[in-house]
Amino acid sequence: MIPHPNPTWTRSRLAIIAIWLVSAPLALAHVNGDATGGFGSGFKHPWSGFDHIAAMVAVGLWGAQLGAPAIWMLPVAFPLVMAVGGFLGLIGVPLPGTEIGIGASALLLGIAVAAEIRPKNLIWAAALVGVFGLFHGHAHGTELPPGENGLFYSLGFVIATGVLHGCGIAIGEIRRWSGGAKVLRMLGVVIALAGVYFLVQAFRPEVQSEPGAVSTGSLQPH
Repeated sequence: MIPHPNPTWTRSRLAIIAIWLVSAPLALAHVNGDATGGFGSGFKHPWSGFDHIAAMVAVGLWGAQLGAPAIWMLPVAFPLVMAVGGFLGLIGVPLPGTEIGIGASALLLGIAVAAEIRPKNLIWAAALVGVFGLFHGHAHGTELPPGENGLFYSLGFVIATGVLHGCGIAIGEIRRWSGGAKVLRMLGVVIALAGVYFLVQAFRPEVQSEPGAVSTGSLQPH
């Protein structure tokens, strides 16, 4: 007889894989070079800023806390609206307060996770996530590397966002463990505090004066 996999061990591996996925690409953040068609550049961009990582992982964490159907609704709403924001950034349409919106996304999504906020109507949660996705997408779109394909670049950062949401959902599986819910709330607090830092950075005069300045938490210069 084939033994059934241990559910606890399976969830442990999912959490370990998720943490590895979040951390490993950071080592590649300084790698230069043209990616074919722009896909590689687009896929790498969300991983280049802690502000993006924090907010996108928080979407997955919040969805995991809320359970079905939010566990898929929120990670779908964010990249869908983000693609619109990315298009606006690609064609040069300005979006005032992009950095502030990105910082606010980490702060408010962190609070949602920390407080385990459960809206009566999930439409409001999806709408909030979508608004934040617009700011993140615009930040990505404005940084299309010269000479690279905008479509493949957009596809890259949308898929990377999905991976980060998936990491958040996988980490959210610890809620099933004893004390796991408390750990998730603590992660929410950490993300919210990071959001405060990103907001402070966004309000710096030099950031406000730079048109199209993005990713206050970036690991590499923009």
